[in-house]
Amino acid sequence: MIRAHIVRDKNGFIRQIEIKGHAGFGKEGNDIVCAAVSAVAYTAAGAIGELAGVSDCYIEKDGYMLISLPEDISGGKKQTAGIILETAAIGFKQIEAEYGEYVFVFDEEV
Repeated sequence: MIRAHIVRDKNGFIRQIEIKGHAGFGKEGNDIVCAAVSAVAYTAAGAIGELAGVSDCYIEKDGYMLISLPEDISGGKKQTAGIILETAAIGFKQIEAEYGEYVFVFDEEV
């Protein structure tokens, strides 16, 4: 199962999204659920770099990705990155709605 953990600050702003695991929906290389989650995650990470100008915002390895914003992000960069991360959160939740047996999204305020 893939677990996507969305972490928000006290104002509801997404500070990070952590994705762990493998869906197990299909064979490796042909798993459409894993591909969907990966597409959303990599698109969000790339867009934060390209559109918000925040480089090095993610780390990844097999079955794991952490997208994290710097604590000192502000202004337009923060607004743009926030929209991107909210869009990704919606994408993960839509995948969960269709494939809940394979994807779990945990959205919390810390």
